[in-house]
Amino acid sequence: MMEQQKNTIIVAVCGLHMRGFPLEQQMNGCGAQFIREAESAAKYKLYALPTVPAKPGMIKQSEGGAAISVELWEMPVASFGGFTASIPAPLGIGKVELADGEEVSGFICEGYAADNAEDITAYGGWRSFLGR
Repeated sequence: MMEQQKNTIIVAVCGLHMRGFPLEQQMNGCGAQFIREAESAAKYKLYALPTVPAKPGMIKQSEGGAAISVELWEMPVASFGGFTASIPAPLGIGKVELADGEEVSGFICEGYAADNAEDITAYGGWRSFLGR
């Protein structure tokens, strides 16, 4: 189990909210602190959603899937509701299973979004897909 401060939530991000990407400023604006890089359990597929700007969608699979690179951030509980409310569909916050079996709050994607998206699971993460 990850040690965290009281009144905070661990949030797993897998795309534009990661360090060096455009929405990192939202994490900082919410008072979130980067903790570490991690991997999801090997149960997810990652899709490049046809949005502007392009963003990833991570969908848990009942069978198969792979480990996806994520970043773990510690966010004040007081900021979490507003942050969550600002996330556009088909993305949302749910439980993300990490490689060590721990579950944390994090970005998930509704299954229907995979219908019109490119499966980029083989890259292992958004940063690798973009070549950054």
